[in-house]
Amino acid sequence: MTTTDRTAGPTPQDSGDRFAAVDSRADFVAMEQDTLRWWNENDMNARYRAKNNDAKEHFSFIDGPITANNPMGVHHAWGRTYKDLFLRFRNMQGYRQRFQNGFDGQGLWVE
Repeated sequence: MTTTDRTAGPTPQDSGDRFAAVDSRADFVAMEQDTLRWWNENDMNARYRAKNNDAKEHFSFIDGPITANNPMGVHHAWGRTYKDLFLRFRNMQGYRQRFQNGFDGQGLWVE
């Protein structure tokens, strides 16, 4: 049977066979608090940052200020998100880094 032969939606013979039921009343705040508690109890932030301290390859990225003179826009948040993801990606690849976001191009604190 191909995908074009099937009708839209689950059929009686496979509804419930593939996936377990999901509680629609999930407490996402409690789930996040449990995850954060686990991260803190296991000191995951320090372990993550120290993961590649002995790595031979070094990667440095000095992030510029979010905005100097204008109100923050959604495009600033997108840029910060991409920069953060790229730093995390490089860390997972094994590069030693200095995690120093929020500085201008010369390494000075953003006011």
